[in-house]
Amino acid sequence: MASSGTSKLLKGSFLIMIGNLLFRVGGYIYRVLMTRLLGPEGYGLLGLTLPFQGIFQILAAGGLPPAIAKYVAQHRALNEEEMARQVVVTSLKVMIFLGIAFSLVMFFTAPWLANDFFHKPAAQYPLQAVALITPFSVIVGAFRGAFQGIYRMEYVVITRAVEQVFMITMAVVFVMAGFYAAGAVIGTSMGFLASAISAIIIFRRLINSYFPPAPPEKRLGLREELGLVKTLISFSIPVIITALSEMAIYDISVFVIGYFMATTSVGYYTAADPVARLPLVISMSVATAVLPAASEAFALKDQKLLETYIVQSYRVVTLLVLPMCVGITVFSGPLLELLFGRDFIFGAGALSILVVGMSFYTLFMISSSITQGIGYPRLPMYVLVGGTIINLVLNVALVPILGIEGGALATTLAALIIMIIILWKTTQITGVKLPGMAFIRIATASGVMGGFMMLLPQNIPGLLAAIIFAPLVYGLSILLVGGVERRDVRLIRRLGARMGPLSGAVARMADLMDRWAR
Repeated sequence: MASSGTSKLLKGSFLIMIGNLLFRVGGYIYRVLMTRLLGPEGYGLLGLTLPFQGIFQILAAGGLPPAIAKYVAQHRALNEEEMARQVVVTSLKVMIFLGIAFSLVMFFTAPWLANDFFHKPAAQYPLQAVALITPFSVIVGAFRGAFQGIYRMEYVVITRAVEQVFMITMAVVFVMAGFYAAGAVIGTSMGFLASAISAIIIFRRLINSYFPPAPPEKRLGLREELGLVKTLISFSIPVIITALSEMAIYDISVFVIGYFMATTSVGYYTAADPVARLPLVISMSVATAVLPAASEAFALKDQKLLETYIVQSYRVVTLLVLPMCVGITVFSGPLLELLFGRDFIFGAGALSILVVGMSFYTLFMISSSITQGIGYPRLPMYVLVGGTIINLVLNVALVPILGIEGGALATTLAALIIMIIILWKTTQITGVKLPGMAFIRIATASGVMGGFMMLLPQNIPGLLAAIIFAPLVYGLSILLVGGVERRDVRLIRRLGARMGPLSGAVARMADLMDRWAR
């Protein structure tokens, strides 16, 4: 039974990772194509809409998809399939109402936002087009929560794939048809529409097996259904606050830059932002794994095991993320030129600063997962809310003086502050000390690699040379400074044994590392 549960968990985690990868890759393809088709000014208009897309999707969903997953799984575990169905139906009612309501709010406030707040009349139609997204996105969110609750993660992946394919294709079609930035937003709404249709088709096939209808005597009355709504919303409120605060850490700069500066400046910053977030892909994977691990160790009162999980999480993330951040900082200009075209290299300064902030944010994410896993789920929420306020104040102060670099600096300082706070609280709660010497060794090796990269020409050929040779310089440096431990070598050997034709090369690399490992 335990083996079956573990297999289900591992399969679900793997499929969620695939879904997140599709979402990330699709998002980057979408942005690259839009920058090429729209140019800095058109992409700046689109950039103003992207935060509103996220905000209104979160508000319209009401934080309910995680609640659906939790209560569907809970009721099915108790053989209450009729109540599991009721959770989905009731949530869908609430979310459709919120989706329509927030669509109307977005549509009718868009003229004020475009003309009076941003002072950019051309932003009105793209902002109004955001109203098309929320009704479809909430339907998708509800059914994905249901699929997660019955551990059918493959359907989450399918709906994500449909969303990405249609979003990218239709955005290109509408932009090329002359709808400009509004066409990109309309394409996004078409992606959610297609995804909603696929989710409905899948759910209808599953409904009788997993969600049988309740007999008349078990159907909820109005009072009982309102009680269920209250339960679901009570669970979802912290989810909404955390999601909005996390989004604000990223996107406040876009609003402030849009208020104080020209549309092209928004385009430069919006191009730099997703590149700066690349290191978060690694930290998200580690954060997902460390939460249940820390929870298990804490429940067992095994302090040594807990310390191992925490220290290794910080080490692995820093080991992988810090050199990546150094590389992006050094080659920010060529990287933007390679991805988005030469018109966007004016965002290089902001990218070099912002990626440092994202390195701070990676450690915040790890600490957040640890504190959530050991029973302090609200701590990251409080820290994020405080960080959002700090970020807003710093952006308003720095953007008028330093431009988009000021926005990047404000976000970086806010990320540094919330990282320090959560690291301090994590060490205080767990009694585990930070791996200070490991940080120093990794920083030293990353610095050596950065020095090597600065000797290369700052252009696209130099970037390609750095991609080839910088990992070798970093790997040698980390060995010489003693940054590799024997448990790292054991892990590499285990992974290498599963790599088929590459297993011999990986084994030889592990033998070399073993000579220098501590």
